[in-house]
Amino acid sequence: MNNFNPADKIQDLQYFGEFGGVNPSISDSSTYTFLSAKTMFDTFEGNAEGCYLYSRHSSPSNLYLDKAIAAMEGTEAANVSASGMGAITPTLLQLCSQGDHIVSSRTIYGGTYAFLKNFTPKFGIKTSFVDITKLDVVEAAITPNTKVIYCETVSNPLLEVADITGLAKLAIKHNLKLVVDNTFSPLSVAPAKMGADIVIHSLTKYINGSSDTVGGVVCGSREFINSLKDVNSGASMLLGPTMDSLRSASVMKNLRTLHIRMKQHSYNAMYLATKFENDGLKIVYPGLASHPSHQLYASMINPEYGFGGMMTVDVGTIDKANELMELMQDRNLGYLAVSLGFYKTLFSAPGTSTSSEIPLEEQKEMGLTDGLIRFSIGLDNDIERTYQMMKECMNELNII
Repeated sequence: MNNFNPADKIQDLQYFGEFGGVNPSISDSSTYTFLSAKTMFDTFEGNAEGCYLYSRHSSPSNLYLDKAIAAMEGTEAANVSASGMGAITPTLLQLCSQGDHIVSSRTIYGGTYAFLKNFTPKFGIKTSFVDITKLDVVEAAITPNTKVIYCETVSNPLLEVADITGLAKLAIKHNLKLVVDNTFSPLSVAPAKMGADIVIHSLTKYINGSSDTVGGVVCGSREFINSLKDVNSGASMLLGPTMDSLRSASVMKNLRTLHIRMKQHSYNAMYLATKFENDGLKIVYPGLASHPSHQLYASMINPEYGFGGMMTVDVGTIDKANELMELMQDRNLGYLAVSLGFYKTLFSAPGTSTSSEIPLEEQKEMGLTDGLIRFSIGLDNDIERTYQMMKECMNELNII
């Protein structure tokens, strides 16, 4: 991370509210007035700095959050959106046109997979899904029409790790844009500092952290963010995935505790992963030496924030996975729910939930088994107690 500490960047931001409040004032307006017709014209043309046009384009509240997350990721600018998919889809449509090609990781969020597999072909945009951990395979998939390499820092749900530095070199070599979804690893990894052109987050997850808001963000160069917001040709402006100002203000407040939460998520996940692996379970967690990309990921992260809060456990069959999740929920160990980053542990079987868009034969090919449970480990204060309670559930079901 070269001494780049994203939490410090967030800490150093200071915004004053309209009346001197320590929280910036919330702009509760959909449209904004101009003192002159000339200024309105200049704003439509993109030539009036600091003026607001219409909240679908930008608003003061959203720009506060834009600046904070751009600082966190070390990019020139950012643009928040109403969902993670509202960040991903305009980005790829802005970068690609009819006849273009994308090389994507095969293990990505199911919604992103469905967008690339089923939706973008309608516009003549094709995607090759590859094992992103093998740079030679990635390069072999690049064609003269390729415009984008797309990956997740840590993939959903198999927790494969992308070599961002290596992928960035390929992108430069072939004049491509490297787009990285960093949702699973905020603060731990800064992809833009490793050569990524664009960094995306689902704000719904760790950054907001309270499972009460859906949101997304695109981080990149000022030129690219301006292109997304262009009133004539910007995908974000024209498709309209606008974040509400009240939600933006809520995410902004939660962002301030992200560093504390990520440390606890990572500590708890490392504890459980180590314990359960020692118990003989099939665990995937980047912090374990058994993870195939452990050394790579260790070299990428800011160690202060650890290896993240996501881990998987393979219990063999979908029936056994469902039994375990239902029992753990009954024992108040967490929720049988999708998403991640909540204060309580969340667990789901991704093959039948968050990755269900991926055909079964492709799930098997990539190693997504029926019995795989994805855990988003919570902020439990006594993680030893949590471990013992989870182990009791597994013992009852003859998993251990």
